[in-house]
Amino acid sequence: MKDNFSKQAAVYVRYRPGYPQELFDYILGFVKEKDVAWDCGTGNGQSAKMLSDHFEKVFATDISQKQLDNAWQAPNIFYSIADEVQSGLDDESVSLITVAQAIHWFKFAKFYDEVNRVAKPGAVIAVWTYSRSKISGEIEDIISDYHFNTLGEYWDAERKYVDDKYVNIPFPFPEIETPDFNIELSWSLEDLKGYLNTWSALQKFITARAFSPVDDIIKKIAPHWGEATERKIIFPIHLRLGIIKSEL
Repeated sequence: MKDNFSKQAAVYVRYRPGYPQELFDYILGFVKEKDVAWDCGTGNGQSAKMLSDHFEKVFATDISQKQLDNAWQAPNIFYSIADEVQSGLDDESVSLITVAQAIHWFKFAKFYDEVNRVAKPGAVIAVWTYSRSKISGEIEDIISDYHFNTLGEYWDAERKYVDDKYVNIPFPFPEIETPDFNIELSWSLEDLKGYLNTWSALQKFITARAFSPVDDIIKKIAPHWGEATERKIIFPIHLRLGIIKSEL
């Protein structure tokens, strides 16, 4: 698993969008026992925090110590450094496995071996990503040009899974149909700038070119922002949901 977010861990925890309660309510509706959850690739613990309100224990793993240093804290969240193939969890001990905005970095086959090892029969696996922001046509065009052209050569190949809305990731489980979910936020232009600074390709751009293009992008967006201090931002969520060791 690649570590593309340690450099911007502090910015990540401040500006990366969280996930709506409706998403978790839907996932939890299929979970039989609320004892142990594993949030793999937890980052700063955005999902772990939400799960901690429903589970006795949440084991949250990531390969980035800097991300974990900035993670949400709760008495029943247990953070540890671990990758997706060696969780350190006991056999058949987990009722829910979640991966938020991270599975595209994983070694799929080895991760699913670990999933099948730690999952209880009938456990649930939920993985999701979110698309680029929807704001207005002009602003979205600027951000798309920035994404595909300015940063295009600096994205890792795995990013294509996100652009394809996770429809092409291997998912070897009986799958549950899912409704549409959105992250809806009210952001200032400064918030948008902070979010753009979290992109993994930007760090590679800066390393290669010794400057950041984000300020120039914000200058292009500013005339289209309008008079309102904050604008509504929507990130469409793409969820894959399945049952592990299903008896169906």
